[in-house]
Amino acid sequence: MSVPRVVALAVLAFQMTSVVTTRAAPAPANEAPDYLSDIHGAEALDWVMAHNRKTFDALQSDPRYSGFYADALAVGQSQDRLAKPRFLGKNIWNFWQDERHPRGIWRQTTLASYRQQLTGWVTKLDVDALAKQDHENWVFKGANCLEPKERYCLVSLSDGGEDADTLREYDTQAGLFVLNGFALPRSKQAVGWVNRDTLLVSRDWDGTGATLTASGYPFVVRRVIRGQPTDLAIEIARGEKSDVSVDPVVLTDGDGTQLLLIHREPTFFTSRFAVVESMDIAFHGNGAGQLRWLTLPEHIELHGMLHGRLILSLNEAWTPSGSPQIPSGSLVSVDPHDPGRDAEILYTPGRTEALDEVAVTKDTVVVTYFDNVRGRAMVLRSPSVPRTAPGAAPGTTPGATWSRVVLPLPDMSTVHIADADQNSDAAFLTVEGYIDPPQLWLVGASPAGAEKIRQMPAQFDASALTVEQLWATSSDGTRIPYFLVRPKGMVKDGSHPVLLTAYGGFQASYTPTYAPEIGRLWLAHGGLYAVANIRGGGEFGPAWHEAGRKTHRQRIYDDFAAAGRDLVARGITSVRHLGIRGRSNGGLLMGVEFTEHPELWNAVVIGVPLLDMLHYETMAAGASWADEYGSMSDPAERHFLESISPLQHLKAGVHYPTPFIFTSTTDDRVGPVHARRFAARLEALGAPFYYYEDTEGGHSGTVNAKEVAHERALEAVYLWRQLSGSDISHEDLPSGKP
Repeated sequence: MSVPRVVALAVLAFQMTSVVTTRAAPAPANEAPDYLSDIHGAEALDWVMAHNRKTFDALQSDPRYSGFYADALAVGQSQDRLAKPRFLGKNIWNFWQDERHPRGIWRQTTLASYRQQLTGWVTKLDVDALAKQDHENWVFKGANCLEPKERYCLVSLSDGGEDADTLREYDTQAGLFVLNGFALPRSKQAVGWVNRDTLLVSRDWDGTGATLTASGYPFVVRRVIRGQPTDLAIEIARGEKSDVSVDPVVLTDGDGTQLLLIHREPTFFTSRFAVVESMDIAFHGNGAGQLRWLTLPEHIELHGMLHGRLILSLNEAWTPSGSPQIPSGSLVSVDPHDPGRDAEILYTPGRTEALDEVAVTKDTVVVTYFDNVRGRAMVLRSPSVPRTAPGAAPGTTPGATWSRVVLPLPDMSTVHIADADQNSDAAFLTVEGYIDPPQLWLVGASPAGAEKIRQMPAQFDASALTVEQLWATSSDGTRIPYFLVRPKGMVKDGSHPVLLTAYGGFQASYTPTYAPEIGRLWLAHGGLYAVANIRGGGEFGPAWHEAGRKTHRQRIYDDFAAAGRDLVARGITSVRHLGIRGRSNGGLLMGVEFTEHPELWNAVVIGVPLLDMLHYETMAAGASWADEYGSMSDPAERHFLESISPLQHLKAGVHYPTPFIFTSTTDDRVGPVHARRFAARLEALGAPFYYYEDTEGGHSGTVNAKEVAHERALEAVYLWRQLSGSDISHEDLPSGKP
């Protein structure tokens, strides 16, 4: 399992060196009311509730709303959904939400039972009951368990879905929280188990924020011992206030070898790792005597440990000591005692390939990758032999050949690693496509190598649909692929409603995904669905991302506009019937397209967005993303941010399409202030818009099926009104003062 980075906000580039043209700096815009920045302030929440009511009145009154809501709720609560598995101890665990358990239950079964159609689940933790008992708005965010037996776990509970969480020790065998066990109160925090009675923890230690970075993440790691007050915890490592975060990482491989690491992120895309050599002395200065910093490139991701060696992927080229250069995008194995010596290449992507996900089992490395944005998977097996050094753990002989088996999986799909077991070579993969329901494959548990053990029944009728991959040409000549889900035998007369989406940032790839709510609320009613693989993502490796980072970001926005124009030029749709949707960084994308090309779209869904790019670094976790977007403290980057910031580019006298803007009050990652300011500016201009702010859910969105169904039904009504010719008059839209 990959070591998590700070949570974020989804062909090589042939002509990435072209000159980027940007708009002039914006004229001063009217500021939004100051009270909107007081996230939970009474006046701000009154403004939110008033705009929510206007949106509800306008959209819920539509006769289509109830049907859309029922369909969205049905898929969200369907018992036919795949129960995503997690290896835990010797069993399979799953977190499940349905009509009877809107907050969810954490449940357990055996692997043999899980493989059966009627799985014998045993509920171990009922989050609805716990929330009622504690009088808290608990959202289950996962569990961090002590390896290798994984009996004891720190369960993560969030208030309303925010990133900050409360950690409580849980006994998976007894099915109970441990009496007087480890309990860490609410904070953005990270934890690694050292042993039954010892943790490495990074968090807000005194509640004042003094040990949090400017991005809002911890930078001080301490040793916490069972029964000891946390104010007596020994400091193990300390970063800088300017870092993004500093976290503990504890790796245990299938041989039982444990490695304690400190992971420091000076920026969002750079990492430094140190081995914790000792925890018996207090921290002094730079950690001399305690920490041994590894000589590795900084643009890397750590995925785990196999036979005592670290498994890393490179986001930059690397030339280890005395060795040939290893290309960017490669997967490598290194010795943590001397990383520059005997580095092994496990996989280097080809010209049209890109590494996606990596997981480590007892003796294998499971890899998913893309080939022209189509999902693939393979299993790499190490040539395991004893090491010659006395007392050394079994490992690999440098230069020995790794076996490689490419798995026979469906094409035009996305392959994800659901989980991998370090006590065996078993791993679960999910395979899905836009019109192909998710399949669950079990790898490494039988001589067959890979077997499909179940598939979700179809949640909508896709028999008349097909998927094709098309290519648009961006402003600098780069070819941009996009997927289109459309009816078979479609007539190209420009009349088809199309919903186009993308992400374009943080090296996140946007690939074929089965979305039943899109199927039922959009495709089943005659809509077409398009997904653009624009630069800024990871679909073609690190270079595809770098081509759209910081001051090169206009390429991302040009790529997306090119996909929209291509849909129109092919006669698939027209501007009248073309809508776009994005959330988070994709919400920023929508905001830029809204202000740069208002003439190209007739509907724009802007979700949990960044929109005020002149102030984003001081809002929520915004400072952590300066390595992606650029900083206002750098003159060139400031000039670019001024040239694209959606809030500041809203102008009087421009005919904008009516947008649907949604956010969450409890979003402690991006925050709701971006969306509020944008809506308030539209309000001041007298421009129509829909605004919906959920009061919980965090950045990930609504937290139970009913809330998800409500938001998606509102969106569906909005999209069909805008794109199918059934608009309502501007007098009925939620514009002006509430």
